[in-house]
Amino acid sequence: MTRIGNALSRQNILVVDGAMGTQLEQRGCDLNDPIWSARLLAESPETVAAVHTDYLKAGADCLITASYQATFEGFSARGVSETAAAGLIRSAVTLARDCVDTFWADPANRKDRMKPLVAASVGPYGAYLADGSEFRGDYNLSESELAAFHRKRLATLIQAGPDLLACETIPCFSEARALAALLEEFVPVEAWVSFSARDGRHISNGEPVRDCAAWLDDKPSVAAVGINCTDPQYIPSLIREIRWGTDKPVIVYPNRGGVWDAAAKTWLMDHGLPTFDEMAARWFDAGARLIGGCCQTGPADIRALAKALKQPKT
Repeated sequence: MTRIGNALSRQNILVVDGAMGTQLEQRGCDLNDPIWSARLLAESPETVAAVHTDYLKAGADCLITASYQATFEGFSARGVSETAAAGLIRSAVTLARDCVDTFWADPANRKDRMKPLVAASVGPYGAYLADGSEFRGDYNLSESELAAFHRKRLATLIQAGPDLLACETIPCFSEARALAALLEEFVPVEAWVSFSARDGRHISNGEPVRDCAAWLDDKPSVAAVGINCTDPQYIPSLIREIRWGTDKPVIVYPNRGGVWDAAAKTWLMDHGLPTFDEMAARWFDAGARLIGGCCQTGPADIRALAKALKQPKT
């Protein structure tokens, strides 16, 4: 049984954490940088750890590491050696793991919950480009070229010992296929694949999400399929489309609502939405079993959805 499957055998939902970048900015960190939050792995790892710990206290069952834009190519552009870059990439996992171990060492934190998992974030090629293309997928690269970009980072993250990988904000089917093929090189690694989406049926590059889910259905290393960093209004429909294509658990962690302005590097927010836990209840009813938040969400959102939805199985 996968780690995700084991968690869902014990409780009705696996609560994923919320945004990292949003919380770092609220702590005064300047993320206007091509490598975004990955810069803090070197400059302020204690701030990253503080965010992880806040999500654990809020009830998160799974932390996503701060490695979304931590790539060898991105660090190299900043003059970081390959050896140092590898150390920083591994540190994202170690940092999250240490936060979980410290949290779990207190018996008071073990009541009515599982030991939280650590999912190593694998951002898309577009995250390295830092031009918003993780919401377009217009790379003009072959699957073999995409695999070559991801291979060394995947190996480095896996060496650090996460519970699973979070292949997230994937905008195009070709990148999902490249990652799924790579995962087979690292058996028995476990991962989820979550796409960014443009509407209620299609991922960002325009392919039907049900077709992507159906293709991933028989990939043994893919333990869950879903959506992240997408407008929450589309999530119920996307869940239904994914469930048409696969029986694997569905994961969703959309943003708080709004549109990313890549030029201005800011979110244009929609303030007329229901509360996050109210939306999460709808996603659960639609069939999602791993639920968290992405951009503009925080510990308060995760605490509310955990309180509203998480129940142990008897």
